[in-house]
Amino acid sequence: MLSSMSSFSTILVNGLCQTAWRPAVTGLTSSRGYRGEAPDDTRGDLIEIPLPPWEEKQGEPIDIKRRRLLYESRKRGMLENCILLSLFAKRYLNTMSETQLQQYDRLINEPSNDWDIYYWATEAQPTPDVYQGEVMDMLKEFTKNRDQEQRLDAPNLEYLDKGSQ
Repeated sequence: MLSSMSSFSTILVNGLCQTAWRPAVTGLTSSRGYRGEAPDDTRGDLIEIPLPPWEEKQGEPIDIKRRRLLYESRKRGMLENCILLSLFAKRYLNTMSETQLQQYDRLINEPSNDWDIYYWATEAQPTPDVYQGEVMDMLKEFTKNRDQEQRLDAPNLEYLDKGSQ
């Protein structure tokens, strides 16, 4: 009796789960893309919040700059960039030259919309000339994930202690 109840429960749960994953209406296709764009969207409902202009921090010691950029790579406001940029920073930040650090600082701090950075890195949209350069090329290549690493979360900070020993 218990065995048949278990089988019935499994069938019921599986059936409900499969039903929940089916679309409620079939035969319709959405013209809306993943970027939230719609052909008739006038974007009139968007509110632009003015942000202070980005200014390069003059005279900042390189070790402080690396720490700040690591923090800013991890705290993005959107999970996709948090993961992408924090893993990129873990791999490259400690080996970047002063010029590369300046490019990276500008890239992650000047644009007011994190989605722009994500679309440029994934090459879904063209990168504006002002952000094009060696660091953007490195980020685009890193984003391709040719080694098929599992990138589901930002890295732990334990690697920072290993680098200072």
